[in-house]
This record gives sequence, structure tokens and C-alpha cells, in this order.
Amino acid sequence: MTATDIQLTTHPLAAGQGGDPAARSAAALDARGTTTPPAGSAAPATSQGVSPGRTRSAEELKALVEEARERFGERDADPDEVLAWAAETFGPRLAVACSMASDTVVPALVSTHLKGVDVLFLETGYHFPETLQTRDEFARDWPVNVRTLLPELTVPEQDEKYGAQLHDRDPGLCCGMRKVAPLDKALAGYEAWVTGLRREETPHRANAAPVEWDEHHQMVKINAIVDWTFDHVVAYAEENLVVVNPLLSQGYPSIGCAPCTRKVAPGEDPRAGRWSGVGKTECGIHL
Repeated sequence: MTATDIQLTTHPLAAGQGGDPAARSAAALDARGTTTPPAGSAAPATSQGVSPGRTRSAEELKALVEEARERFGERDADPDEVLAWAAETFGPRLAVACSMASDTVVPALVSTHLKGVDVLFLETGYHFPETLQTRDEFARDWPVNVRTLLPELTVPEQDEKYGAQLHDRDPGLCCGMRKVAPLDKALAGYEAWVTGLRREETPHRANAAPVEWDEHHQMVKINAIVDWTFDHVVAYAEENLVVVNPLLSQGYPSIGCAPCTRKVAPGEDPRAGRWSGVGKTECGIHL
């Protein structure tokens, strides 16, 4: 799949959002260092929340992974069957990580099996306004509990301690503080998490299984749509009225923080716009 393959109906959120998205995002950074939705948008239906805590040991969780892999195999598992198992097995100790790009289909799918599921969104302080709008609309439209996770330092505090534009000088450190650390802290209170990983995205993800053991977090990792293509994701979103990030139809097939995301040219790999020119393809969450 290349950037020219992506066709997506423009969501109403995109209306009136002219100009360069990255420039708008930079202008929207408020004093706390979090990006602010444009004037007139509703307040976010989200909270930082708390994790429920674990009741199973690592050995018990590993045994569940083995059972699931025997049941669902390594490829072509039905997402609904996997998520029905996950909801029944883990209940409120199941969380979904979502970047509010095309992966909103994942918490939408999970919510059909587990209403009120916790959806973990990392507010790095560098998001496009469209990303925050997508989060807020999704939180209103679906029976989920969106938890907005914040890093320890605001953007101004990080600038004061490490210097401005750390994302340009040391993107690994910036991602580590603003994405990896907050997620690590939140996931410590769950037994399993659901991701939007798909094999076609990067070579690193090519061998991901529907259910696997997450050694770093010592928990179960569920990649329910790992076999899906981008076209499959788009079709599900359109058929089920799942809001997706409007930037997907504006030349941004892979969306992260605004300073580290650029438009992708026709024929380029869809993730070529992430950390362009620095040889980085993963923020560290899935390494």
C-alpha cells in the first residue's frame, strides 16, 4: 500500500479547517503545553481516571496467552471472537490504547463486547487539533471511558529542563517521556491491553500475533485487527459510522505528534511521514 491508495470520506470535523495542520497545531499550544481544540468545540468527554489493578500473576496471564494462541492461532483470527474472549476473560481489567487516527475502529469494536471499556489516549501536548477533536467526538459517540493520560512535564516545563524542540534533537527521549512513560504507568493497573497494530504497517509489526505476551509490561497484548489492511479499517469505519481523524484524507496516512508528522507524497510508504529523516519508525510503545 502506498499513500496514493488511501481514499477516505472527509469527516465533517474537517470542514473549515484550512491551512497547514502542523502550523495550526503549533499555534494552538496553550500555557500548559497541551493542544487546545479550536474555539467553539465542546469540552472533552474524558478524564485521567485510575487503573483498576491486577488480580492475576504473570504466570497466570502467560497461561492465558498460550490458551488463546492455541484457540486463535497466529493469523486470520476473527477480531470479534478474539475481543469477545478478551472481554469475558479480563472485564474491567482490559484497556484499549488509541491514538485517535484510523485506530478508533479498535475501541469501537471492543465496546460492542465490553461497554464502558477504558480507552487510553496519550495527550503529549503536541497533537494536531484534529486529533483532539476526533478524541472528543469518539468519546461522545461510543459507550467507552476515554482516559486522557498526561506526561509528567508540560511542554513549557520540558523546554525549560531540556531545551526547546527536544523532539527535533532527541525524538527518542521526547517520545519516552511524553508517550512511553505515561502509558507504562497506566498499563501497570490492567491485565491486558488491546492495540491497533496491523502487520502491513512496518517490518517490526509483520510478525505480530492476535494475542501475545507483552514482556515489557508483563501483561497480555491483544492485536485484534492485526490481519486487517488499511482499506478494511476504512470500510469498517464508514459502515459503522466510526469517526476517524480527518487528516487521514488530507495526505496524513499515519498521524502522530504534529512536529514529527508530515504529509506523505504519492507513492511513499504510509509511515514515511513519521519522524522523517531521522531513521525512526516507532515511538517505543510497541518495541
